[in-house]
Amino acid sequence: MTCKQMGGPCDAPLSGNTADEVIKADDQHLKDMIASGDEDHKSAHEMMEERWKNPASGMEWYQKMQADFAALPEN
Repeated sequence: MTCKQMGGPCDAPLSGNTADEVIKADDQHLKDMIASGDEDHKSAHEMMEERWKNPASGMEWYQKMQADFAALPEN
């Protein structure tokens, strides 16, 4: 999956064997980009934090990421 597929601003590839691993990779990617001064990723990270403050929207996003990951072709 890419940062953009997960709601971020770029096409950086994110990988993992499970959707949870990809979600963790996305979180780390956002943190790394923010540390480098990237403002676009800062707003994406803030949106992610806001989403988790509302359990219903957080779970909706999580389930969508699980389904999107499951739909990807195996490489």
